Amino acid sequence: MAPIRTYIFFTLNVVRVLSIVSLLLVFASSILVIVNDVEAVNEYDSAKRSSNATSEAFADCEYILDSTVPNQIGGVFWAVVNRLFIIFQVITLILSELGWPAAFFDRFFPVLGTQFGLGALGIFQGLIGASVLSQHVDDFTLVAAFFLFIIGCINMLLGLIFRESVKERRSITAWRAGPQNTLPTHLPPAAHLNRSGTSSSGRSFTSSTVYEDKSRDLPEFGAARSASRAGYGFGRQGEKAAGMKGFLISKPLETLPRYAARPTSPPSVAPRSQSPVSEPHFRSSTTAV
Repeated sequence: MAPIRTYIFFTLNVVRVLSIVSLLLVFASSILVIVNDVEAVNEYDSAKRSSNATSEAFADCEYILDSTVPNQIGGVFWAVVNRLFIIFQVITLILSELGWPAAFFDRFFPVLGTQFGLGALGIFQGLIGASVLSQHVDDFTLVAAFFLFIIGCINMLLGLIFRESVKERRSITAWRAGPQNTLPTHLPPAAHLNRSGTSSSGRSFTSSTVYEDKSRDLPEFGAARSASRAGYGFGRQGEKAAGMKGFLISKPLETLPRYAARPTSPPSVAPRSQSPVSEPHFRSSTTAV
């Protein structure tokens, strides 16, 4: 069974793909609406000039027929500007979902950058969808806007659940890096490390402790893996390769066990007296001839 991290990664990326698709649909539908509005306005003007009816009859219409343009002063201009703003917002949100350029969003638009979650993105998508749905549009534009509004609600929900960590959880580069800090990251001072087999006092070592350099990140304990050569294991070659890759090896000094008696100071020696001390004498014996 795969870990929960895997399911979260794929779920967030599925929502990410659906979000990009919905934004692309709204982008295409906005261009289509602009074209339809311009054509409807041209037909309205030509019918107004060729008709025998008075201009007051045309002024009674609130919207131009088959368009989203209001029949008022500057209605065509503001209708086109509205669609251009929607297209600009959609392009910005697509770039935010793709994560490029991340430095630009982190500096000038941080709510869509890497330090924020999906809540702001979902709010923008919901506003765009509601803006399009508030007008009478064709079926394609209606479906695209409704789809975008639903994805916006999902992104707002994911933003509330995962908060600012959601973009890191769905990042492909972070997924490839895998879990970090699998080895101990503490490193003793360099002055206390001794990579030789004996200490300065000549005592021998019996055990070794391997410390990991925090600035290094090796995929295998003891030696770096490569495509052309297998690992070095835990022998002398592995120790040498570990030292070259940033692992420092230190061996503690031997200590007495807890049950051993503590060493006592030697007894004081009394000075020798001047009286002669009897010592064994060895006499050479000669053989009588």
